[in-house]
Formats: sequence, structure tokens, C-alpha cells
Amino acid sequence: MILFSTTFQIGSMSTVNEEDAKEFLSEFEKLVLDIDAFGIFAHNTTIALPMFIPGFGIVWGLFSAWSTGFAFASIATTAPELKEIPPLSILFFSPFGLMELTAYSLGISRSFLLIQAIIKKISVYPQIKPTIIEIGIMISLLLAGGYIEFYMIELAQEEGMFGLLEG
Repeated sequence: MILFSTTFQIGSMSTVNEEDAKEFLSEFEKLVLDIDAFGIFAHNTTIALPMFIPGFGIVWGLFSAWSTGFAFASIATTAPELKEIPPLSILFFSPFGLMELTAYSLGISRSFLLIQAIIKKISVYPQIKPTIIEIGIMISLLLAGGYIEFYMIELAQEEGMFGLLEG
């Protein structure tokens, strides 16, 4: 969790010029235009599953953390009101943020344990069952988190809280 959070924070501290931020937001809006709760789950799962790959999962997880932080920095560039919100609060103070953080941390740590076993030439077979269990936990967390995140987005849109991202 610490590595993911730190890398996310570093990404969120990136300086993004207005033009790049607008281009990023344009692409982001296309990606999430018609997304629903299952779409959020599917998107997060496609990010999380590679994190279980021995060795590669660590690098992928840290890249995902940085790019998510960079996305926050891009949004904050076009919506200065967000600069007042500590980026880590999204991870630690939202239920879906904690669920995603936990799910991604499971994958990154399992990737580390698997690559460690491979390097030490220890059989990975005893780790198959715990890995499958952790993938099941990850899927459950991301499924619940996707529905909670979608609900919170819908609620915020009804309340007009995302008006700052429009136009």
C-alpha cells in the first residue's frame, strides 16, 4: 500500500500544462462517457490482473499508481478547486478508493512473492492456491468498489458537484 500510495502521490504532483490537461480530459471523457458500475469494475480489473504477474506486476502496479496520480494532476490543472483536495484523500477516505488500493496491493505483493520464489528457485506450486484466493478477493473488492464508485458519481452528478468538470 505504501509503494502504491507514494507513487500515486508523486504522479499527482506532476506539472501538467493546460493544453496537455485538456487533451487528457478529452480522452478521459470519451473513455468514461457511457461507463456504468460494471464498466468501472471491468476497467479496474483489467488494470489489476496484470499486477499478479511475477515481477512485471510490481512495475505495472507502480506505473498504474503514477498514471492515476497524473490523471488527478491533469484534472486539477483544469479545475483549480481540486488543488485544495489532498490527492491521497481520494484513496484513503473514499470506500471505493480503499477497496481499489487493497486490491492493487494484493496483486503487487503477490507479484513480489512469486518473483522472489522464482529467483530463489523455490517451487511456486504452494503459492497457486493463495494466489487464486487473492485474485478472488481482488475481484470481489473491485466489483463492490465499482458499484460504490458509480453510485457516488451518480449522486454527485445529481447534486451538481461535477459541474466544474463540464465545459
